[in-house]
Amino acid sequence: MIVIGLIVLVLLTIAAFFSAAETALTTASKPLMHQMTLEGEDRADVVLRLLGRREGMISTVLLGNNLVNILASALTTSLMIDMFGNEGIAYATAIMTVMVVIYGEILPKTYALLHPTTVALRCAGVMSALVKLFGPFNAAVDFFVKGALRLFGVPMSQVRTSSQILAELRGAIEVQMGDRHIKDEVKHERVMLRSVLDLADVTVGEVMIHRKEVATIDADLPIADVLEQIADSQYSRVPLWRDQPDNIVGVIHAKALLRAVNATDRGATNVDVLSLAAKPWFIPDSTTLLDQLNAFRARREHFAMVVDEYGTLLGAVTLEDILEEIVGDIGDEHDIPVAGVRPQTDGSVIIDGGVTLRDLNREFDWGLPDDKAATLAGFVLHEARTIPEAGQQFLFHGFRFQVVHRTRNQLTLLRVTPPKPA
Repeated sequence: MIVIGLIVLVLLTIAAFFSAAETALTTASKPLMHQMTLEGEDRADVVLRLLGRREGMISTVLLGNNLVNILASALTTSLMIDMFGNEGIAYATAIMTVMVVIYGEILPKTYALLHPTTVALRCAGVMSALVKLFGPFNAAVDFFVKGALRLFGVPMSQVRTSSQILAELRGAIEVQMGDRHIKDEVKHERVMLRSVLDLADVTVGEVMIHRKEVATIDADLPIADVLEQIADSQYSRVPLWRDQPDNIVGVIHAKALLRAVNATDRGATNVDVLSLAAKPWFIPDSTTLLDQLNAFRARREHFAMVVDEYGTLLGAVTLEDILEEIVGDIGDEHDIPVAGVRPQTDGSVIIDGGVTLRDLNREFDWGLPDDKAATLAGFVLHEARTIPEAGQQFLFHGFRFQVVHRTRNQLTLLRVTPPKPA
């Protein structure tokens, strides 16, 4: 009786090992194992090979688990019948149900869920050997299963599209960094990772500097006036126009102009500004940030003019604008994190209409949809389907929007009240 009891206990321990191995190997992070392999962890490489042969690993686990559980149940039933007769069947069923469920399933699987990486690394060697040992059986099972699935018309391909992979990456970012205990600590990193994944979906029209805010200079002005305007400007590259502001004829770099002025012996009046200016580079507003970033690298340029489908000038975009979409704005301790945004004591925020939704979502983690409009004013106009008057209020996506100031048909100032946290 003691020997049979010890054998049953050993069998249940083996069953617990299979249950823990199954849970750990199916929940282990493949990217983490890949990184550990690069760092020299041989066991992580074994785990990756097992994950690459997932069907064989699952078949081995199921075979081993069921084999030891059935054998343990049979031995316990035999022992109980010898001790209590036919009533021993009921006793054996009750005892083995409790032992298998608690000791063989719940306990090891709970531990594996709490420590998937540790358990996966520890059991990888044994599981790899067992997968090789049961290779012929696994191959037969795999052939039978796939044949049955094909018989019922189940597709066997596992090809994932690029959009599915990106969605999986976004989900991983939210899952790994969305925990409330670490959310504040990794908020900036999470925003940066999101922005990198969004580069192929965001267009330059959403991040460009609007034409009203682009500093331009009349190319026909005297050189002294050009120098004064460039000195007063905060930008190193300034577009030049002729006849009308939309007719951009060149882009002058402040450093090139200063070099030319410094090199002349007859004074700055003889400097030809247009001869120093680079040819303007026009791009459509539908260009994605990823494509434009690659174009900037290929052409070794940092500045481009943005036009719409009719060739009308919309604004300008720089390499810095794209980089700031990833890392966020860089300012000192006296700067407002997002220009044109003034938080209020009552929880609302006074915002200029030209502030982009992406900046607001990044700063306050709001999640306002930015697929139909780029700015806050454009979002309210799109959702309201009308041009509201000053003082009107709207409720969209759980947020309350109040028009504070309107200039002609432009919403210049709004008050946004976000929903109260649950």
